[in-house]
Amino acid sequence: MRVSQSFWRTLREAPAEADTEVYRLILRAGLARQVAAGIFSYLPLGWRVIRKIESILREEMDSIGGQEIRMPVLVPADLWKESGRWFSLDQSLWRIEDRNHRPFVLAMTHEEVASDIVRHDLRSYRQLPFLLYQIQTKVRDEPRPRGGLVRMREFLMKDAYSFHADAADLDRFYPCVYQAYINIYRRVGVPVVAIQADPGMIGGTGSHEFVARSELGETTIIRCTSCQYIASQEVAVARRPAFFTDIAAAAPPPQPVHTPGVTSIEALEHVFGLPPDAFLKTVVYSADGNLVAVILSGGVEVNELKLGRLLGATRLRLATNDELAAAGLTPGFVSPVGLRDIRLIIDESVAAHPYIAGANRPDYHLRNVLPGRDFPVTARADVATVRGGEACILCGSALVEETGLELGHTFKLGTRYSEAMGIRYLGPDGREAMVVMGCYGIGLDRLFTAIVDSNHDEKGIIWPAAVAPYSVYLLGLGLDRPEVLEAANRLYEGLHRRGIEVFFDDRPESPGVKFADADLLGLPLRLTISPRTIRQGAAEVTIRRTGETTLVSLDDVVEHVARHPVVTGST
Repeated sequence: MRVSQSFWRTLREAPAEADTEVYRLILRAGLARQVAAGIFSYLPLGWRVIRKIESILREEMDSIGGQEIRMPVLVPADLWKESGRWFSLDQSLWRIEDRNHRPFVLAMTHEEVASDIVRHDLRSYRQLPFLLYQIQTKVRDEPRPRGGLVRMREFLMKDAYSFHADAADLDRFYPCVYQAYINIYRRVGVPVVAIQADPGMIGGTGSHEFVARSELGETTIIRCTSCQYIASQEVAVARRPAFFTDIAAAAPPPQPVHTPGVTSIEALEHVFGLPPDAFLKTVVYSADGNLVAVILSGGVEVNELKLGRLLGATRLRLATNDELAAAGLTPGFVSPVGLRDIRLIIDESVAAHPYIAGANRPDYHLRNVLPGRDFPVTARADVATVRGGEACILCGSALVEETGLELGHTFKLGTRYSEAMGIRYLGPDGREAMVVMGCYGIGLDRLFTAIVDSNHDEKGIIWPAAVAPYSVYLLGLGLDRPEVLEAANRLYEGLHRRGIEVFFDDRPESPGVKFADADLLGLPLRLTISPRTIRQGAAEVTIRRTGETTLVSLDDVVEHVARHPVVTGST
């Protein structure tokens, strides 16, 4: 492609909405443009990158037996009602009506449609297992789009769904997908870590997130500094104190302490001069309309995902002050002591020693509150958010927090959808059995962003060979001279004949502009033809990643490029 004939324009300065360096590079390099918040168009060079990512995804999915299909974005609401997600998801699910007032969904994921397809055509265990996948548009009514292509309202997803006779077969197949994902990220040049994760609204029994360490992301990784423990903060656990029930009965009884206006752990620390773990906090939630009190050590916070899973709650939120008052509780001073008719969840951070806790009385706390004596500890569970500095559950070493960008997610769905939507098959004994499912997603827009994030410098992008929009940037200087133009055209045609993707900058621009644009776009190899190189009978070959430059004879340069490691992807 000749630049003079291409629809491509770089920007010296990124638009004001670009809130990260990576987003600025994508806009400045002429790869994508925003249409509205969270909605983008890919321009020709950006779309070439997406198509190459798609090719890698297809190769890896096909290598493990995947069969590509295409499912619609517009889906009847009845399917989502069958699965129950029509009722359980928040406003991020885009609900619309047709002209006849029939409800539809703009799908953000396709478990329901995949289940519907399979239940109509699956008959026998002999058809199992199989993997269906697609690369398709998804839509989410995202309340806060950010980071350009990081958090979008319309996005591209590779989603795959596997169907198995039993859980053992899913367990056998799951590592195949896991390895395919590792291969994908290696091939596109993005280092990732696979971490234990929360299944979220997808559901199921187990999942992994594939995360690139990046300040662009919103995933908090909890990692041990000594052993191999690593998990998403959503599911991470830490070492907690053992709880012994043989508490000394001779411990002093609770004593009220006047604490006017003191309603936070931070304020209590200041008043009593004690660390946060000397206090108990009682946080009250509404779980599907029922109040639940969570008791924690003052040094930790409630992990609402853990709590929601424990309770099996569809709707979980903090109780309002009016709800607390209606239950006879005092906001800011709620106490675990004397609670009646409210379910108690005692976090594992609570130890068997005296605490200071609320008195359920305005402007008062209780000293010497003893778990197990002054309130029951039978419902003890892990519902706290793990933070850096806590002790590893496996080895006791310090945990650290890191920020990551989620690029893919794999789930063991089990029978979550097959039970809801009736996906059955006849087993070898002639009896009906329920299908076991897995699902596996990769967001292409985020992966695009992560490639740029992992491969750039102060000058611009540095594309890995496998996903570069073109392999070679042919930069012509002094093209108004016939001998230079002839040599550049001959080289351009020679590269084409050799099957090498080349982007020929034949614009009548200054050398400074051309070199800056070449560095900004960041194709793996740059060839420079100029009056100076022509006099030497050579072209200047520059590796974008290292800046290493070599003069290569014009007679040899095509073959030199064809075998070059940064073009072939062998480095």
